[in-house]
Amino acid sequence: MDFWNRPPQARLADFALLREVGRPVFFAEPRVPLIRAGRGFHALVRHADVVEASRNAAVFSSEPAATSPEPPPWLAKVFGTPMVNMDDPRHARLRRIVFRAFTPKMLARIEDDVRATATRIVDDVLASGAQDFVAQVAARLPIQVICAMMGIPEKARPYVLSRIDAMTEYSGVRGSLASPRTMRLLYGNLRAIVDLHRLVARLGRHRREHPAGDLVSALVNANPDGERLSVAELGSFFDLLLVAGNETTRNALSHGLALFTEHPEQRELLLDDYDARVGPAIEEIVRHASPIIQFRRTLKTAYELGGHAFAPGDKVVLFYPAANRDPEVFTDPDAFDIARSPNPHVGFGGPGPHLCLGANLARMELKIMFRELFTRLPGLRASGAPEYLLSSFDNGITRLPFAYGPSGR
Repeated sequence: MDFWNRPPQARLADFALLREVGRPVFFAEPRVPLIRAGRGFHALVRHADVVEASRNAAVFSSEPAATSPEPPPWLAKVFGTPMVNMDDPRHARLRRIVFRAFTPKMLARIEDDVRATATRIVDDVLASGAQDFVAQVAARLPIQVICAMMGIPEKARPYVLSRIDAMTEYSGVRGSLASPRTMRLLYGNLRAIVDLHRLVARLGRHRREHPAGDLVSALVNANPDGERLSVAELGSFFDLLLVAGNETTRNALSHGLALFTEHPEQRELLLDDYDARVGPAIEEIVRHASPIIQFRRTLKTAYELGGHAFAPGDKVVLFYPAANRDPEVFTDPDAFDIARSPNPHVGFGGPGPHLCLGANLARMELKIMFRELFTRLPGLRASGAPEYLLSSFDNGITRLPFAYGPSGR
């Protein structure tokens, strides 16, 4: 975790050195309490290697786990297996079912709700004053949107947010694995998962008998092919949606404000023609920030990639920030350029079956939230340095002071 505690630019410089090696570099892994001892992994840091491994799921498997460190086998037996840790045909079946959450028709249905949520958030900033952008804006939008989609009652949403923070505090998402707090954090992590599963299980059983117009109703009742999620599968999907859908959008919003503050000329370029430029701007924020740092794959068969011959059982970790700064693909990769084109970033994961299902939802949230912020808070900017999350998985900002108005208010 010492590496992940280094300043972001120092980590990126080390990734650049790894790219120059020209082949995947092997790293050993320390043993973590209650977590399976790792065999070590090869770091994939070149864009071409990350894309190839992402596309070729038949060789680069997401099973037994796509997260680092690998969870123990009993965890999946108790809580179910999330989609990110599955290969076809199990993954394809679940993806078909949950895809209904992210169709253009479904996104169009919730667009007004997203806009209303963004308006309430800015209303609250105007009423209370600008203090911490993460707490007041970035952390609120995605969780409100996800809970509204799922049909979680308003009164239960603060509880859900508290459970998310507890659930992501361990296992390389938040905090140090070597900390004396490890065991307490692990217990809190598991307890939070149990709590969320119970909440969504109760809602799922109710929606089977009394369907409503929410996502839970769609997932627990059969689709045209007769497929639906079991209660256990619903719990695993809810975990994934809350962590992936919440963290990605929250991180992109926070990094976006920091980037527009550091590069005021890019902010002015965006605001000169917001509708035309916001799409490319969002892609550049996601590329530059890479909200999710990495996922893991395990080799099913012998395979040669990036000048290295892999054996079955070898593990690779796909480092998205490194791939998104590859000079072989991106001109002046460290620059923040909202007019960058083309921009084949892997900030939502590489192409293939595990490309983020919620990418278009995140894009919509970011587009609406930034419009609301820049329209109603003139002069919006970060007023202090970001405080970064200690994590090997989640490129998060925990606190970002901000201000608005000509001299800041």
